[in-house]
Amino acid sequence: MKIIAFGASPSKNSINKKLATYAANLFANAEVEVLDLNDFQMPIYTVDIEEEIGQHELAKAFLAKIAPADVLVVSMAENNGNYSAAFKNIFDWCTRINAKVFQEKPMLLMATSPGAKGGASVLGIAKNAFPFYGGNIKATFSLPSFEANFDVENGKISNAELDNQLKEIINNF
Repeated sequence: MKIIAFGASPSKNSINKKLATYAANLFANAEVEVLDLNDFQMPIYTVDIEEEIGQHELAKAFLAKIAPADVLVVSMAENNGNYSAAFKNIFDWCTRINAKVFQEKPMLLMATSPGAKGGASVLGIAKNAFPFYGGNIKATFSLPSFEANFDVENGKISNAELDNQLKEIINNF
């Protein structure tokens, strides 16, 4: 089974990338590839730029990474209650090539944040929007208060109750 995972943030220390990496590696017998949004930096999408350069090669590359996946593990970063600008830009470029960006792949959709809501706002937005873009959301998970509930040094959830919740979701996936 091929899993493509990413945190929807360009931060080199992205807590969402850490959560997505941990979750993806909980799947049994899986080959995991973790994407870095920094590998897909493009100019801010506008129709004018698209007319000038056409479909961006990095958008094609992002879609090509998703294509062979059996499962997508995506953890959304929340910036002012919404998607990060970096993720939204990649998403916008990709929709111009294939409106079904997520290609109907089964998806574990997650979010985390330093706050107690665990990215609930962006998780709700993505949960409602992604099905229109080929997101076959099978489960969602929110990790509140990242610093208190995730052991960065060991790369895993430190709160036993939350860790068990995620493991149960993955076991039932």
